Amino acid sequence: MMKTEDSIRSLKGIGDKTEKLFAKVGVASLQQLLHYYPRDYDAYGEPATVRDLKLKQKQAIRATLMKAPEVRGFRNKAVITVVLVDGNSRLQLTWFNMPFLRNTLKRGGTYVFRGMVQEKKGRVVMEQPEIFSDAAYESVRGQLMPIYGLTAGLNNKTVSKAVRQLLDEKILEQEYLPEDVRSRYHLSEINFAIRQIHFPENQESLIEARKRLVFDEFFFFLLVIARMKETKESRLSEWRMKAVWKTEEVIESLPYRLTNAQMRVWNEMEADMKGHIRMSRLVQGDVGSGKTILAFLGMIMTAENGFQSALMVPTEVLARQHYEAMTELLEKNGLTEYAPVLLTGSNTAKEKREIYGRIAAGETRMVIGTHALIQEKVEYQNLALVITDEQHRFGVKQREALSQKGPSPHVLVMSATPIPRTLAIMLYGDLDISIVDELPAERLPIKNCVVDTGYRKTAYQFMRREVTEGRQVYIICPMVEASEELDAENVTDYTEQMKMEFGDEIQVDMLHGQMKPKEKNEIMERFASGEIQILVSTTVVEVGVNVPNATVMMVENAERFGLAQLHQLRGRVGRGEHQSYCIFMHGDGSGDTSKRLEVLNKSNDGFYIAEEDLKLRGPGDLFGIRQSGLMDFRLADIYQDASVLREANQAVQEILAADEWLDWPEHERIKQSLEYYLQKEMVEISI
Repeated sequence: MMKTEDSIRSLKGIGDKTEKLFAKVGVASLQQLLHYYPRDYDAYGEPATVRDLKLKQKQAIRATLMKAPEVRGFRNKAVITVVLVDGNSRLQLTWFNMPFLRNTLKRGGTYVFRGMVQEKKGRVVMEQPEIFSDAAYESVRGQLMPIYGLTAGLNNKTVSKAVRQLLDEKILEQEYLPEDVRSRYHLSEINFAIRQIHFPENQESLIEARKRLVFDEFFFFLLVIARMKETKESRLSEWRMKAVWKTEEVIESLPYRLTNAQMRVWNEMEADMKGHIRMSRLVQGDVGSGKTILAFLGMIMTAENGFQSALMVPTEVLARQHYEAMTELLEKNGLTEYAPVLLTGSNTAKEKREIYGRIAAGETRMVIGTHALIQEKVEYQNLALVITDEQHRFGVKQREALSQKGPSPHVLVMSATPIPRTLAIMLYGDLDISIVDELPAERLPIKNCVVDTGYRKTAYQFMRREVTEGRQVYIICPMVEASEELDAENVTDYTEQMKMEFGDEIQVDMLHGQMKPKEKNEIMERFASGEIQILVSTTVVEVGVNVPNATVMMVENAERFGLAQLHQLRGRVGRGEHQSYCIFMHGDGSGDTSKRLEVLNKSNDGFYIAEEDLKLRGPGDLFGIRQSGLMDFRLADIYQDASVLREANQAVQEILAADEWLDWPEHERIKQSLEYYLQKEMVEISI
């Protein structure tokens, strides 16, 4: 009898090679496979007529063949062609290297053809469409077939077959939510939800299943946050500090003036660090609002008081940029005795030993790095301030692990994720909240445009002009590789297209999350140094590096992203002295999409955009199962699922109010599941 903790090798048909491919997408056990949810669904809808077909959509068409298919040879391959005519509308069906179809498709026969409708050389075509008899199509009509995230060598059929085998073996999850909680919030049973999220019977079952699984993700996240929340009494500070003149001198020495919002938040931080209660504060602000200088001021105040501080960021390149910026700031202000150190996974063993020694001996008062800061071997002498940048890229347990490196240090969390205050209070329930809601005066507003794919050539010409003037460009695609199931631009093919488009004189390269950390860091460093002029990337750049010279961002298939994430991506440009531009290109031809994206045209205020995102999208809006990409949830979307987030928060508060330590028998399975959740949380998260 198989168990959820067993390896996926226990499934039939999965050998060593396939096991390694599954490992690349984060699936090693049966439990992980159960929760490897589809990223989208392929809907087998009602067959359309030729005249009603829509471009760039996968559709079915029922037709009776008036003549036999045409067969011709092309480069030693057989090409089968059928042309369907409906009044003035024509559709060409083409199959490559499938000569047996000449005997399958008969004149006078009625078939259902299904595939992606495209325009090529002025003709509407469907290449390699599936072929069904009327009865066969009727048996699948109305079904939603899962589309999974894949990697090279792993196809959708293999994943789907493995999941179906697992479900047929009845490898089940134990229900951990009490019946009264499920009843109160109208939640389905866990195994019904898992089956329906993979193979939904209909749209209603999918929505019901998704709600339950989203609730679970929020529930355990909020449970951990609630358990981390401390009373004011337990937050008595061991590190009371004095205000120091040096921070005022540093502020005066800056080549720019801090905004009123920056000064307000700095005063809140300073008051926390001087007070009896240990600081536990979230600083939220748009990309470019100037949060980093506030962190530096906190670190300088800590050092002036004779204590250590640590700043943890999600990428090595960003850590190096912060380290260099801090070093320059200290040198300018005659504070080199604080001797900041940079600690990342790329340090050699010898370098790490030397850095560990300096930290333990108190020879450095400032440590900047990645999650290497929380490794067991790192021992601090008197860690009084812990700062995490881009908190949503670190699990809550990773943040907690850093704060446990010293006896109750002050904690500052920084985030550029625009989350409405009502949601932030729940998601960051253990923290006080400050908002930097003002951009520096010298920042030029980004110029935006929302266009369809007909604008692409014009966009390329504009990019060439900007690069010729010495600027750099980001191009964002929603996918890493091409997919038969989804019609969306992918980084791999798009990079090759751009190399052909721009030639050898312009350096084009790509970046995506499936690359090894060392390779990603190298690419980001080359882009930051100006060696790469055009970077084609997935959304991994949203917490990438500061590249003031980048002035253009074009987002392909903008309809596939939430507004808040598009705004976060847009923040990668507009960071220097030159005018910057953002082009949101949508490929679905929908008026609703244009209307939604126009919100980005009207405003560069991330918090306004986040609020509009809440208004514009609801739980039934499922074009792609998850849109924002913000926070590290598999399914849950803090905007799309805001109402479920509120319900999960209410359930957590009610349960902990009655049974703080989950000791009641009916909460035993919640307690067990929480332990499993915490183990997952400690897995290193990389961009």
